[in-house]
Amino acid sequence: MKALTIRQPWAGAIAHQSKRVENRTWKLPAKHEGARILIHAGSQPDKSATVYGDHLDVYSAVVAIATITGCHYSADGTCCGPWGEENTYHWTLADVTALPEPVPAKGALGFWTPNEEIANAALRQDTEVAW
Repeated sequence: MKALTIRQPWAGAIAHQSKRVENRTWKLPAKHEGARILIHAGSQPDKSATVYGDHLDVYSAVVAIATITGCHYSADGTCCGPWGEENTYHWTLADVTALPEPVPAKGALGFWTPNEEIANAALRQDTEVAW
């Protein structure tokens, strides 16, 4: 299982609000389409963000699990509602499960592989996983 680090408040908006698109300057590698991934809140906030709500102040922790369902480029950003940015690739997300207890983790740029302890701590909280 892979993890993706996303700055706050965006990671929290994915976990606890209706944000179902992640804006990136790079195209999603095809091997990750359809994959279930961990959503990791990075250690630094996006200081230009203007998102409000609860659960947006957790840093350096896995906060959700989601499935990446696709990727498309958007010049104007309007295709994905208020969360889509212009001139970016939109990675679409589904089956998002917010973790009741964030799992502390350092994270990394791009996709990264969490150690077994981090992955298992997150997966135990995922109601979508059949044991």
